[in-house]
Amino acid sequence: MELKEVTYKTTEIGLIPDEWEIIRLGDILTFKNGLNKESEYFGYGTPIVNYMDVYANYGLSKDNIQGKVFVSSEEIKNFSAKKGDVFFTRTSETVDEIGISAVLLEDVQKCVFSGFVLRGRDKLNTLTLEFKKYCFSSHLVRKQIISRSTYTTRALTNGRHLSAVYIPIPKDEKEQKAIATALSDVDTLITNLDKLIAKKKAIKQGAMQRLLKSPAQGGQRLPGFEGEWVEGYLGDFCTVITKGTTPTSLGKEFTETGIAFVKAESIAESGTLIQEKLAYIDEETNDLLERSKLKEGDLLFSIAGVLGRIGLIRSIDLPANTNQAVAIVRLNPNKNIERNFVFQILRTTAIKKHIEAISVQGAQSNFSLKDVNEIPITIPFDKDEQTAIASILSDMRDEIESLERKKSKYLRVKQGMMQELLTGKTRLNH
Repeated sequence: MELKEVTYKTTEIGLIPDEWEIIRLGDILTFKNGLNKESEYFGYGTPIVNYMDVYANYGLSKDNIQGKVFVSSEEIKNFSAKKGDVFFTRTSETVDEIGISAVLLEDVQKCVFSGFVLRGRDKLNTLTLEFKKYCFSSHLVRKQIISRSTYTTRALTNGRHLSAVYIPIPKDEKEQKAIATALSDVDTLITNLDKLIAKKKAIKQGAMQRLLKSPAQGGQRLPGFEGEWVEGYLGDFCTVITKGTTPTSLGKEFTETGIAFVKAESIAESGTLIQEKLAYIDEETNDLLERSKLKEGDLLFSIAGVLGRIGLIRSIDLPANTNQAVAIVRLNPNKNIERNFVFQILRTTAIKKHIEAISVQGAQSNFSLKDVNEIPITIPFDKDEQTAIASILSDMRDEIESLERKKSKYLRVKQGMMQELLTGKTRLNH
């Protein structure tokens, strides 16, 4: 990616390169609302571009459009979607989710578009197809879309609002293509990582199904291990299964910093804690909540809200406390049990199905401490076998987390590139 020097001029939306221009979307696109029909018409018929298709993609191909709707020939004509059309999310719970765009990259036979999105169709061929994937996503454009939106019970934009939005663009079509190519290259890296992560997760899931089942259940033994597996309930292997409380019930408030306070939503799918979703309490409140002070090696089990999310407390997570939506599972060190093995077994499909069955049976979206105590588990009697199995699965988890960190890095790089390239702060030679 070769860069070039930039000189700027002042416009209505700020500084842009001298060789660029700003254009109103209404001057280059004609906007139209989408199709609204009763629910019985959906699920069969012709392809329809839906809200999530637009929200989840910069560019749409036939494979991205999974929705179907039964429509008349007149509706196909009135709400047609063709190659080069740009779709914008029209309404959402928050203003940050409206005006998100995606361009249709190929013709899809008899395709229409949903009433939850707006169609922008070319009046002029000002923008290249690939450049359309990205040019509506710079902070200069997003800021205008959000500021022109309305909000009552939901955030909303419309064709009139979008028509008044200005976008900065290179006059030279070659520069548009160069920008789109640079961003597409990063998209390709992210897509390939997504595929690799999905493949690694599938391999790990298969390994869990084989290694965390007893031989009697059809599980696969590791070489060199021949001992028995024992059955029991989770509570049989624990010294404590308890939960916390909310500081406000004691007349205490959360603080900006201090001791980490773990909620159900603080537990990531991987079992680590999500720092951005932790609350905080002071030392006095932590001492009042003595029962739910967390220790290294504690397993966390979400019992309200999102059920069955499993966490494992590390030394770097401490000091920490938790509330009534999270059960603390503290294993008995005298029971010859490896905590990483229990952590893995609680994440299996079998345990998830057990949790769902109990939850549905009780007609409630929570799980009691008694239910946690009575989770059935089967483990190798030999702790070395537990450790060996846990080590294999932990290595797989670490590999997946490493790939996900790399993906996050690429996403940050892409966001930075978009802000630089789509505003002309950084120019590409072309």
